[in-house]
Order: sequence, then C-alpha cells, then structure tokens
Amino acid sequence: MEEKIYTIPLLRAKMAPRTRRAKKAVRLVREFLAKHTKAEIIKIDKSVNEAIWARGLRKVPSKIRVKAVKIEDEVWAYTPEAEVKIEKEKEEKKEKKEKLPPEETKEEVKEVEEEMKEEQPEEETKEIEEQREEAEKEAKEIEETKEEIAEEVKEEQPEETKEVEEAKESMESEVKEEKKEEKEEK
Repeated sequence: MEEKIYTIPLLRAKMAPRTRRAKKAVRLVREFLAKHTKAEIIKIDKSVNEAIWARGLRKVPSKIRVKAVKIEDEVWAYTPEAEVKIEKEKEEKKEKKEKLPPEETKEEVKEVEEEMKEEQPEEETKEIEEQREEAEKEAKEIEETKEEIAEEVKEEQPEETKEVEEAKESMESEVKEEKKEEKEEK
C-alpha cells in the first residue's frame, strides 16, 4: 500500500468549452493518476468530485491536491481533508466494537434469546386462543340477536302482508271496473 499526495494542474480543463470543464477536470485527474501511479483502475472519492464542482460546472479550480492510495492495481484518490473524516469513522467503528460484549456473553445472550423465542409462541398461542373464544362468543350473540329480529319480523309480516294484499285487491278491482266502464262507453 503506497500513499502519496499530488498537486494536479487543471489548467487544461479551462481550455475546454465552459459547459464541459468539470467533466474535463475529472478526466484530467484520472489521466494524471494513471500516468504517475501506473495503475489500471482509478477510483475517485466523492470529496475530490465535490472539490472540482465546488464553484460549479464552468469555474473549475486551477489545481487540486489529491492523496492517492495505491492498493495492488487500484488507486483510490481523495482530498487530504477527507482523509481526516475517514480516520474518524474508523476510530468510531473500533470504539463500537470494543463496547460489544465478549464472545462468552454473546453465546449466553443467544441462548437466552432462543429460550425467549420458544416461550413466546406458547404465550402468543394462548392469547390467540382467548381472542378466538371471545370472537366466537360475540359471533354467537350476534346470531342470536339476528334470529330474534327475524322472528319479530315474521310475526309482524302477516299483519302487514294482509293489509298489502287487501290494498292490492281493492286497486285491482277498481282498475277492472274502470276498464269495464270504458268498454261500455265505446
């Protein structure tokens, strides 16, 4: 693993048309690193791209400082300021790993979790069964009320149906009489 800081001139990017200057600058960074590190694969970090695009598409910087890290045939390029951020993130990850319990306690925790998982289904099934029983009771009550209402309606229906039938008969008889009268008039 080799690390080196380069100052890359980007003046040639300013010779390109205004709308292509940032793209040209990124291409120049790639070409420069490929030439000086003799690597095939060059990966540019977000921090380098942000430094090039900081003032927009048309106003690229005249030069940029880049730290190149070569690992086998790959080169990672990032700004030296970004390196500080990366180191802080690594330190935070190490601290988190240190806070984790040792392997013995991890195994104990796993055993306890498995026991809890085994116990939970039994408790859950009991709760589910209770809920089913309550739902069945409610369903029975609803059916009973429906039956009671249906019986009441049946008891009331004959009276109503008799009245309706009488009304229909009277209407039919009136219509028949009117038709007879019309025929007689003709």
